[in-house]
Amino acid sequence: MTLAVYPGSFDPITTGHLDVVARALTLFDRVVVGIAHNAAKSGHHLFDAETRLSLARQALAQLPGAEVDLVPGLLADYCRGRGATAIVKGLRNGTDLDAEVPMALLNRDLGGPETVFLAAAPAHAHVSSSLVKDVARHGGDVSALVPPVVAAALRQELGQD
Repeated sequence: MTLAVYPGSFDPITTGHLDVVARALTLFDRVVVGIAHNAAKSGHHLFDAETRLSLARQALAQLPGAEVDLVPGLLADYCRGRGATAIVKGLRNGTDLDAEVPMALLNRDLGGPETVFLAAAPAHAHVSSSLVKDVARHGGDVSALVPPVVAAALRQELGQD
């Protein structure tokens, strides 16, 4: 049984994230969406970790083989503890690649598994959690960019209901 971990802040989870999970499940038996603490984004999350965990679980409920968990510390340690055979990362563009390669190398140096990069599907290459939040904060319609449960949570969190 192969297990991959797809880490990120998922603040919030988007249709692009769901696409990466679905495609990763064609390569691995199970994929854990690891809600990770990103020190660089500390204090900048719209949703707290428990809410992000709940939204991701609801969004992935119909995808057999997908699960959601919190990654409390180093990703490499979490992957070793879970017996993960790979880390999965989605890449939208060259900027993502430039940011992800050093992390992949560091995780490998720390004893984590190899990182597998999946290129974003063209329909999702422009979708990021940051852009979704920006559009939502300005009252824009993000329903095509996030699962329905996330769209509703965004409206509620931003006082738009």
